[in-house]
Amino acid sequence: MKKTLITLTTVAVVGLGSTLFTGTTHAETVQELKTKQSEIQQDREALLAKLTDAEGQMADLLIELETLNEKIEELDAAMVENQKQMDKIKTSIADKESEIDALEEEIVKLEEAIEARFEILKERAVSYQQNGGEISYLEVIFGSKNFGDFISRVSAVNKITESDADLMKKQEEDKKAVEEKKTAVISKLDELKDMEVELEGVLALIDEQKAENESRKEELEMKQEDIIALKENLQLEDSQLASLEQDVKASLRAAIDPAPAVAVASATVGEADSSESGGKLEALSKKTSSARPAASGNISTAINAGFSHLGTPYVWAGKSPSGFDCSGFVSWAFAQAGISIPSSTSQLSSFGTKVSASNMQPGDIVFFNTYKTNGHVGIYLGGGKFIGAQNSTGLAVADMSSGYWAGKFNGHVRSVK
Repeated sequence: MKKTLITLTTVAVVGLGSTLFTGTTHAETVQELKTKQSEIQQDREALLAKLTDAEGQMADLLIELETLNEKIEELDAAMVENQKQMDKIKTSIADKESEIDALEEEIVKLEEAIEARFEILKERAVSYQQNGGEISYLEVIFGSKNFGDFISRVSAVNKITESDADLMKKQEEDKKAVEEKKTAVISKLDELKDMEVELEGVLALIDEQKAENESRKEELEMKQEDIIALKENLQLEDSQLASLEQDVKASLRAAIDPAPAVAVASATVGEADSSESGGKLEALSKKTSSARPAASGNISTAINAGFSHLGTPYVWAGKSPSGFDCSGFVSWAFAQAGISIPSSTSQLSSFGTKVSASNMQPGDIVFFNTYKTNGHVGIYLGGGKFIGAQNSTGLAVADMSSGYWAGKFNGHVRSVK
């Protein structure tokens, strides 16, 4: 994709150059040269708009990528914590299952003990029979030789019976207690298994969300590569147009030389139209600096902070004199005045107090509709000028009362005073 764009762009610019210089070799008039100069400037303004759009989209992509990375990290952490809970539940389930097995074994032993006790009772009953005969309990009692023997036999039989009854009752109670305990453990086991199912669902959902975020991240990274390629091609085309513009300007100067008055006027036009170049940018900034009204207190510091850094290159998400983007510069400038404000256009657009465009003052933050509403931001200087980080010129003073920025200014102004 990148190679194709470069080829098409180069052909377009070379074609334009051929047209220009063909006309120049036929001694074009001053008006014709000015017309071509204007056409090139319009082409460069169109490129500037596209570059601004690309830069803004890139800034938004970087923010979204950062947000996605944070979400992925949060999901990873959630996955780890939920997996820990899952491991604990699985351990608890295994413990409860072992406890149920032990209780079942205890119940079996109690049932065996009850059965054995029953056999003992039968044997004791038989021991009261005479000579192994079939004598009943009453026969044992009434077979006594005298009243004392009768009492002794009744007492002995009753004691044995009561003792055995108590033992049987105790064993039945023990068995019931174990069964109740088993029921409680089974209930807890069912609860743990329900939690296990629920956690499995949570883990699956987290994994699904992570996969979606990873997929979106890949899409954004691919889009980022496309925007970088587009930006490189636009910058190449702008560079070639700038070279052609310089050639036209040279031809224009040669055509009008040595008319001093016209030459001065031409230099002024050239200076305003090419404010992004090094020496002319400095001349424009000096003129603007001397014209901008004074402000007081910290706001004055914020307004002046950028003038010693004019020409600083535009860098995506840049927030320091080594490189600025538009919102990064505004945030940095106010930080120099001890005022903390957001560093993204979306946050700045709702920060501070809204001010009508007719009442804006130096130091207010002004917004422009570029690739989106409020896609570009700068600091108002007064006199229709603002200072901001522009993608083609770097940090520069620009006119918002006419030309490109006048058409982009949307009237949205915020005051941080």
